[in-house]
Amino acid sequence: MEAYCVKCKGKKEMKDAQKVTMKNGRTAMKGKCPDCGTSLFRIMKG
Repeated sequence: MEAYCVKCKGKKEMKDAQKVTMKNGRTAMKGKCPDCGTSLFRIMKG
């Protein structure tokens, strides 16, 4: 799963990605940037 890293300013493959459910019921993926360790977050469709 790829997500945009704001520190690296580019798309990175998530490390330790896990599926989470937000307060509004939508699903998202949460993980870490493999280069800098910043938290990455990507909202999924549906």
